[in-house]
Amino acid sequence: MRGRRLIALILAGALSATAAAAAPQAAHHNTAKAASSRQTALIAFQNDLINVLVPSGDADRLLAAALLARPLPNPSKLNSFHALIERASRVDNAGPAITWARLADCSADTQSCPNSDAVTQLTQQAPDNAAVWLVKLSQDVGTLKKDDARQDLSKAASAKLYDDYSGAALKALANAATMLPPPAATLDPNSDAGANGLQVLIAYGSAAGMPQPALRDTATYCEAQAPKDSGVKDDCLKLGQLLEWGSSPLARSLGLHLREVLNTDASQQQDAQNARRNLVWQVQNFAQLSLRAQSDKAQAQHLLALARSGGTQMSLMLAALHDAGIATDAPADWQPTK
Repeated sequence: MRGRRLIALILAGALSATAAAAAPQAAHHNTAKAASSRQTALIAFQNDLINVLVPSGDADRLLAAALLARPLPNPSKLNSFHALIERASRVDNAGPAITWARLADCSADTQSCPNSDAVTQLTQQAPDNAAVWLVKLSQDVGTLKKDDARQDLSKAASAKLYDDYSGAALKALANAATMLPPPAATLDPNSDAGANGLQVLIAYGSAAGMPQPALRDTATYCEAQAPKDSGVKDDCLKLGQLLEWGSSPLARSLGLHLREVLNTDASQQQDAQNARRNLVWQVQNFAQLSLRAQSDKAQAQHLLALARSGGTQMSLMLAALHDAGIATDAPADWQPTK
């Protein structure tokens, strides 16, 4: 699964740093004291954004506030991730994206993740979303509920779509990040991107706070059970086809992997390998565009506009590559970085 691991690493490196956590890396000051000052300013600005979002009572704004709060050190009780995502879930227009975010409202120390109440609610709220059943599959595999895990796989394979709601979160965050002008103390003096570069960092970084299904558990389950059960194999291949058109590069990578290892047609295996190679190319190039946005104002503005337009992580990535004139198919002589 080297390709899938590589994608995870690239996405983590390019998109998962929050403004607060990334400050020491983003700052180009000459002293540790200056870098620390900017980090403090970034944390204060993120708290200011939360305070502006909270009074609205709108589900999307509260989702953005909760994701902004999630990585911050010592948030107030009222502005903690738990308090804000709970409040968002009680809003009339709260949808499955809110419930999905609630999956992370748990304590890993007590092995209560993902949030079981949120899992149950999602199975009722979004039963046609394969991502929901893959969360439950991982949960049931972990608790050795073999019959339930088999049913989860069947429901995932029969679902209409795969959506981890990262696109919805990114849209909410891109709108939220531009609600206040960043103070001068938060900006990198060596960057030409100015406020837009910081807004990209906040929006894209905080969107990475949305939980992800444990897709490795699905891969392990299919690889272990498919050789022994033709029904499982059929469901895994059917699920793989759905994942290839899923909302995220990680989902697409898993779908291609399932086709490569479970399909006995050599031409299908080769096609899946080629598609996964292209996917790594796409992710690497999008990572470079994301990094460029930290110093290129036009690129930062474009990524913010794409985020605000909605869609999925995959559709946004492909649109960004197209707009930058970057082919989505890798050159014939190109090989992924090992």
